Amino acid sequence: MNRHVTNDKSQVQVIARAATILRALEDENSGLSLGQIAQRVKLARSTVQRIVSALETEKLVIAATPNGRVRLGPTILRLAASVRSDFVSLARPLLERLSEELHETVDLSTVKKDHLVFIDQVIGSQRLRTASAVGETFPLYCTANGKAYLAQLSDTAVEALIGRAYESRTPKTLQHIDALLADLKTARRTGIAFDREEHTLGVCAVGVAMHDPLGNAVAISVPVPSQRFPDRQHMIAERLMATKRALEGRMNSAAA
Repeated sequence: MNRHVTNDKSQVQVIARAATILRALEDENSGLSLGQIAQRVKLARSTVQRIVSALETEKLVIAATPNGRVRLGPTILRLAASVRSDFVSLARPLLERLSEELHETVDLSTVKKDHLVFIDQVIGSQRLRTASAVGETFPLYCTANGKAYLAQLSDTAVEALIGRAYESRTPKTLQHIDALLADLKTARRTGIAFDREEHTLGVCAVGVAMHDPLGNAVAISVPVPSQRFPDRQHMIAERLMATKRALEGRMNSAAA
């Protein structure tokens, strides 16, 4: 019995270590050496070599260079793409419903290091509306969806990720970390973040953030022309939060 429990713990530890190694390789297109991986994950090089060898067998990692560097392989990329596609499909009906309720554009984005990437969008029915192309990238510090994500981090983590001073996109952009952290303090309390013409003059937005089934940070935002934003911002925030709860409920049901 004790031997069985010990074996179970050992297997779980190996899986956890393998996951840590895979995370270390994220966004490392040129790969990492075994020594670099060992340093990042704080494991012995021999342990890393043993786990990497097993991951290579399953094509979860592959050789990146002839001199021993490895990078994420086609199997894990295919699995990740499948989960991302499933998540977008899961979210899409809720985004459409929210857009119909508000008659506004609704965006779905994911976080890649210090910026956002738009992965889906439902165009609003208003004649005067906002729209961005799927695949476009945006900064975190001056967008509602970006700030919603940053609000989930500690002040120290925010500074480590995006620094202390930021490019001015408009006269209303928060350009220093002190102003940004004051704004994030409110977002942490409410779960809602706002962009008040900080990224683009004439456009405001409301955003919320969460995590997809793989643990990747994602955000939903509603951009609105500034002239109709003041009267609608609280209603948009309420409906956006309701959509977030509904999507999290769907993810939990799908995982059960």
